[in-house]
Amino acid sequence: MQPLPKLDLQHKVSAEEWQLRLDLAACYRLAEHHRWGDLIYTHLSARLAGTDHYLVNAFGLTFDEVTASNLVKVDLAGNILDDTPFQINPAGFTIHSAIHEVRPDAHCVIHLHTKETIAVASQQHGLLPLSQYSLFSLGSLAYHQYEGLAVNQNEKARLQSDLGQCNHMLLVNHGGLTVGPTVGDAFMRFYDLQRACEIQLALQASGQPVIPVPQPIVDNISQQAKVVHSGSTGGKLAWPAMLRKAYRLDPGFAQ
Repeated sequence: MQPLPKLDLQHKVSAEEWQLRLDLAACYRLAEHHRWGDLIYTHLSARLAGTDHYLVNAFGLTFDEVTASNLVKVDLAGNILDDTPFQINPAGFTIHSAIHEVRPDAHCVIHLHTKETIAVASQQHGLLPLSQYSLFSLGSLAYHQYEGLAVNQNEKARLQSDLGQCNHMLLVNHGGLTVGPTVGDAFMRFYDLQRACEIQLALQASGQPVIPVPQPIVDNISQQAKVVHSGSTGGKLAWPAMLRKAYRLDPGFAQ
């Protein structure tokens, strides 16, 4: 077994880029901790402020092998921009590049194949208003129909149109996706979406009658969610706590 190449970019990139690398690498480790990974597949990407450059995981690494230094910098076409021994999965970056292309506010895109998001996305009625967690997503939730493996460039326009200005998406038969202005915001949104799907499946498995959230509350939730999951009560407060947790789990991501 060959060890992974050791890279150290901390003093070779700007302070802003290094912080983004830390945040994104931590997010990969937290996704692994929550058991959201899919072997070497699925991706989290983040845009470098003021550029059309993006960070994404190296193809062939598991999430618990991702570090700040081995994240790969690419452009929207997936061309590698830095000196690295690693490659990326061009097909895996298709979905991310499609969103980054049209959503300048979506600095971070998280797309994962968790069994719960796939299961709910594959149900005829999708995500139902059965829990408080579901409401955070339902206030800004889109769906994209399955078109096979994401290698068809023509699919990008349909994906972009389906997402629109939403921040959560269920890809039918495929998985979940969230976007955010920061890594922390995208992470918190995926956490909510994942929990909503877990709770829905648990309720359905119970076989007991459920009490749906009344529609007037569902209709008003987007305004409430903006209060709960933005500013000091959203990613700005929750993400530093998650970053501290990532350091406790394994500080090696910060290399």
